[in-house]
Amino acid sequence: MTAFAILFAAALWAGIQNTLAGGGTFLTLPALMLTGMNALQANVTSTIALFPGQITSAWGGRGHVCGVGSLSFKALVIISLCGGVLGAILLLVTPSSIFARMVPWLVLFATAVFAYGSFGPKRQKTGHALGPVAAGIVQFLISIYGGYFGGGIGFLMLAALTAAGLAIRNAGATKNVLAGVMNASAVAIFAFSPEVHWLQVAVAAVGAAIGGLIGGMMINHVNEKVLRGGAVAIGVLLTVGLFLRAP
Repeated sequence: MTAFAILFAAALWAGIQNTLAGGGTFLTLPALMLTGMNALQANVTSTIALFPGQITSAWGGRGHVCGVGSLSFKALVIISLCGGVLGAILLLVTPSSIFARMVPWLVLFATAVFAYGSFGPKRQKTGHALGPVAAGIVQFLISIYGGYFGGGIGFLMLAALTAAGLAIRNAGATKNVLAGVMNASAVAIFAFSPEVHWLQVAVAAVGAAIGGLIGGMMINHVNEKVLRGGAVAIGVLLTVGLFLRAP
């Protein structure tokens, strides 16, 4: 019961964190492992549990979504769906022992991406670094990673979409919808997997949903940099802990 109480609190915080700044996975992954799951089960369960919050986030910004030049938004959705399915399938065919060895490196990568996106130098607008074709290829690769693990996909997509010429508001709204799309495809596959722990999904989903509502009310009253700094600190601690526990 203590582990489930911790899971609920972590998911509540993750819902707030995702609404305001991102990085909620850094909270739910270790909390789910604390309930007795291995890393692969925790990753699959976390993806499903946090999905409802992504739907509400995507719906809220739907008016600002757009495509990239000649690459339409519909094409980006299809690309994200295909990549998310491929990533989810790759995850389910990865033996849990191998995934356990990969997780510390995946969390390290996600933490580094999150930290750089939060506190790294901002790119000056000096033309479009990515054309529509390149943007589509990059989105497909990000979607595979998103279906497989997902940590840091928000910043990866934000960087790619702004490099392709989207304004920051449009890029932010578009990446929220595409993140929901790629995870929807992963959730559709994970739902039939024996790796999912549905009791933990229910506890975490309720916590994350409540956290998302609280985050929406707090959005104008919280220092986003502090939240991002906290997420990076959690990611660093989680990375160290996972490396120490790695088989």
